[in-house]
Amino acid sequence: MTEVSSLTGRLLVATPALADPNFDRAVVLLLDHDEEGSLGVVLNRPTPVGVGDILDCWAGLTGEPDVVFQGGPVSLDSALGVAVIPGDEGPLGWRRVHGAIGLVDLETPPELLGPALGSLRIFAGYAGWGPGQLEGELGEGAWYVVESEPGDVSFTRPEHLWRAVLRRQRSELAMIATYPDDPSLN
Repeated sequence: MTEVSSLTGRLLVATPALADPNFDRAVVLLLDHDEEGSLGVVLNRPTPVGVGDILDCWAGLTGEPDVVFQGGPVSLDSALGVAVIPGDEGPLGWRRVHGAIGLVDLETPPELLGPALGSLRIFAGYAGWGPGQLEGELGEGAWYVVESEPGDVSFTRPEHLWRAVLRRQRSELAMIATYPDDPSLN
């Protein structure tokens, strides 16, 4: 078996050529990536469902927009909390993924985590890949892999996140940010 270099904490940015409608212009934060597979959440798919409609106790702690995001096509009936907590130590109920970004145990009483939260986003479902599947998609050119920033989790205009992430790159990827939504109209 070949060794898998972990991409945990990095972003997968869908290339314009990616044909899967689940991931059209998606920005995925990888929460786990190893030889057993990969798991992440799509950061730029807000739903019309308010956080208070499904997890009322967490509603006052999420940023704008205060809605549930569709984290991916897998297990849409499950919820994941991703939070940014600055500093070296995180509170009980939070597990560091990368840098200041971590997972929230949504069973933890919100009042224990609330004072420490820099930002919180709730996701319904996730994106998942089996062993070697993501590496195959990367080899086919379906995704750009870039560094994440804590502000990506709470980006207030999720419909602009794909372009914003590409635009901040210091390479030819910055030019991809101007790729038209429908190239046939050019």
